[in-house]
Amino acid sequence: MAAEYRFSFGPWNIHSGADPFGPPVRPSVSFAEKLKLYKQLGFDGVQFHDDDAVPDMEELAPAEIERQAKEVKKMLDGEGLVAEFVAPRLWEDPRGIDGAFTSNDPQCRAWAVERLKRCNDIANALGTRLHVLWLAREGTYIREAKNAIQAHQHLIDAINALLEYDPHAEVAIEPKPNEPMDHAYIPTIGHALALAERTADPGRVGGLIETAHALLAGLDPSDEMAFALALGKLWSVHLNDQNGLKFDQDKTFGSANLRAAFNQVRVLELGGYAGTGRFVGLDVKAMRTQKPEAAQKHLANSREIFLLLVEKVRTFPRDVERQCIADRDYEALELAVLKHLVGS
Repeated sequence: MAAEYRFSFGPWNIHSGADPFGPPVRPSVSFAEKLKLYKQLGFDGVQFHDDDAVPDMEELAPAEIERQAKEVKKMLDGEGLVAEFVAPRLWEDPRGIDGAFTSNDPQCRAWAVERLKRCNDIANALGTRLHVLWLAREGTYIREAKNAIQAHQHLIDAINALLEYDPHAEVAIEPKPNEPMDHAYIPTIGHALALAERTADPGRVGGLIETAHALLAGLDPSDEMAFALALGKLWSVHLNDQNGLKFDQDKTFGSANLRAAFNQVRVLELGGYAGTGRFVGLDVKAMRTQKPEAAQKHLANSREIFLLLVEKVRTFPRDVERQCIADRDYEALELAVLKHLVGS
């Protein structure tokens, strides 16, 4: 079963425990040390931001960026790993403070498009054609601060610039309704895929759904995944969990709502997601109170829970399901699901 699914995580998921209200509580782990943990934890794919691969990229010429990225590719090869995607990290640069692609300043928008092209160069050097756009600051705190109609066109223009720059590039838009912005322009997968259809090559623009982001929008992640799967546009998932409508918690998958996790796995199974070759990404973070020697367990635990739920999905009694549906006895179906999950 494990061989059917490919798993990935980003190096930011092994971290020192700093948060907005406190300093680091664990020693930092070097990028090379993190790579050595991937296979041990059962993962094959590495999620990248562009400056994860080339930390000082803003100070380098394109040729040097490509050279450094190729060195990272050698590191991946040495550990038997592959890059799943590369995402431009625009939100931590001062030029992205007001949204990069949707900034009111045309010079900032031009910078963001150039950064996206350099991101593409890094992706090619790492051996992946997939780009993830998490539009972190593409929105507003003050509605009147931007023309939202123009802002959506700016997003289309930026994606088109990448599609024109590289005819093999793919883009997966990762929606989120809020945080760090009060209101993000692309809050759901429906918004993302509607935008995709307006680009120059919709066949190369899909979506990435994160559990917590869907929950923060008040939606069911499994239904968001089903929508994307129905359109052939689910190009990655970031599985985690969320304890209510708070900040983006990135809790261990299934830890807050096991039934919701079951339904996310169920829809991936129904949609034949494993057969697409796309990755199951785990975007989970260790609890701040976790000791350093156990600060990778959240990744292995999330993967284990996913695989256990695959088994639960596959062993659910289909005859019971069919009979309950035929009888329109949904109370009986609900009880059957709950008993199956608790092993009764």
